[in-house]
Amino acid sequence: MRRSLESSARRTTALREILVKYVIDVICRSTLGDTYKDQSTLVKVLFDIMIAVIQFDVTSYYPSAGFINVITGKKAKWLKLHKQFDDILEDILEQHRNNRPADGHDQADLVDVLLRIQESADLDLPITNDNVKAVILDMLVAGTSASSMATEWAMAELMRKPDIMKKAQEELRTTVKGNTITDADIESMHYLKMILKETLRLHGPPFLMPRISRKDCTVDGYHIPAKARILVNALACGTDPDSWEDPESFIPERFEKSSINYLGADFELIPFGAGRRVCPGISFGVGIIENALATLLYHFDWKLPNGLKPHELDLTEAAELSILPKHPLHVIPINVPLEK
Repeated sequence: MRRSLESSARRTTALREILVKYVIDVICRSTLGDTYKDQSTLVKVLFDIMIAVIQFDVTSYYPSAGFINVITGKKAKWLKLHKQFDDILEDILEQHRNNRPADGHDQADLVDVLLRIQESADLDLPITNDNVKAVILDMLVAGTSASSMATEWAMAELMRKPDIMKKAQEELRTTVKGNTITDADIESMHYLKMILKETLRLHGPPFLMPRISRKDCTVDGYHIPAKARILVNALACGTDPDSWEDPESFIPERFEKSSINYLGADFELIPFGAGRRVCPGISFGVGIIENALATLLYHFDWKLPNGLKPHELDLTEAAELSILPKHPLHVIPINVPLEK
């Protein structure tokens, strides 16, 4: 990612494309053991799937209206995406079966582990190829969209608030020694972590995954019947004026003396959910975002193109059920030679 930005220094750059590729590379290495041989095709198909998933679909609310997706061509597009990605997943499984690590489990990636479990004879419920492909799809799509979007939002907010960006860069350039940012460095970057919390508060997922109530119950005076579908509005929790002062403004300092965190114990901030079904990938996803932000802010200064002023930057969210900025962030990276 850094080399890519250095090659386009002082030129207008679409940051979203770079961030999506960075996150996919990280997740591919942890899930598949390496980047996919045709990485450009994988990136394109995954991005198309991300867009398709977050777009409004009337049949989610009125299943009988499925003919609309046929008329508009949506169904044909989804079937084409399904075929493209299924071919990629079949290729990945075939590669892993033919190149299984010979020295035990030390070099095994997630796909190797799933295939080894699949071949076990003592399973009560067998694992099918579709099960394995579904896990890979979850890792690639869910991990990519959440991490890349959160990083883009953080950079968009920082571009609109140059004083906050400068403060974060000062922390980074004081903490890091040399050209390599270590995990220990990031752990000591308190202001960077406050920026991430504030980004997730304002631009986290609008709704958590739907749940179904198992029985009749009453919550805070409201009767919820059995089998009702429950949507938790995480965005409303993060911008509730009863919980937050000036909730619509980007103010990382609000967390300076606050113990509120995004790990699921504080219901004012639940971008990853809470309870037994809290997101299992919190540490993984947060690590991806923190490393990306640290790299972007440490090695580069940033300008807006075409004389655009910080206060003129449009942070409107897309009309779909998503957390994407409506207008992809375009910026000009300026390489900073750092002498240590």
